[in-house]
Amino acid sequence: MKLFLYRQWRRFRHIENWLVAQLAFIVLALLLKLPPKRATDFADWASRKIGPLSPRHRIALDNLRHAFPEKSESEITEIALDMWGNMARLVAEYVFLDQIFDFDPDAEKPGLIEVEGVDLFKQVRETKRPHLFFTAHTGNFELLPLCAATFDLEVTAMFRPPNNPYIAKRVLEARRTRMGHLVPSKAGAVWTLVDVLERGGSVGMLVDQKFTKGETTQFFGRPVGTNPLLPKLARQFDATIHPARCIRLPGGRFKLVLEPEIELPRNQNGQIDITASCQMLNEIVEAWVREYPGQWMWFHKRWQR
Repeated sequence: MKLFLYRQWRRFRHIENWLVAQLAFIVLALLLKLPPKRATDFADWASRKIGPLSPRHRIALDNLRHAFPEKSESEITEIALDMWGNMARLVAEYVFLDQIFDFDPDAEKPGLIEVEGVDLFKQVRETKRPHLFFTAHTGNFELLPLCAATFDLEVTAMFRPPNNPYIAKRVLEARRTRMGHLVPSKAGAVWTLVDVLERGGSVGMLVDQKFTKGETTQFFGRPVGTNPLLPKLARQFDATIHPARCIRLPGGRFKLVLEPEIELPRNQNGQIDITASCQMLNEIVEAWVREYPGQWMWFHKRWQR
């Protein structure tokens, strides 16, 4: 009986995922018929109306109240609405990545993309050793690998695919533009990154995701589990570490920032301290989020172990 119920549940989930994916594909196909700016503006507007109706909105409000106890309820609500707009723009921008990314280092007039840290990109490219880049779910973080490719810097990026397998497949296809190699975060992914670093390559990863079995750290004053992979790789391969982020600007523009190399904390033996390093990464990301709180995804359960 239990086996029968499990199979029925699996069949239902399969159908549900397929239907949700088809709806998402229809929406994206309709957005493709519009110019990029009109499509993303519409997605922003629609998400600000629909997002607050979802259960995730309550999670976002609760997270925001804990993170910013000094803010009023109207300020909290405004940040949550900005978040929904940013998330909708991010999804819509998947289908326009190659059109949106117009950065040209030699252009006299700036386009939609401006880059801070051009000299750093060039310096990293010329430094013959492994490199690690980390970022967070802020702005349109998908533009960062495109920016690296502009400077002939190939970055192998690890990412967590959506739970819906149909959407995950389409997202992976959409991200295979000029973004370098992509490694879904599943069993065996770490060995791919190890191989890249052993060859002196570059690896990028998001460090603000929930990681139940991670190092116990603090984020906005609350305990969280943080993935220790980046400091472990840095310790094993003596790689340089650069924070990188995307800031969404008014008018459909973006600022991509590559920050100077950071030094991770070390223990009494001179080795990289994994827990202290995870905390350092959280503090860097928290500073980014505090600066532009509406550009981070508050609706995920980051604080649940």
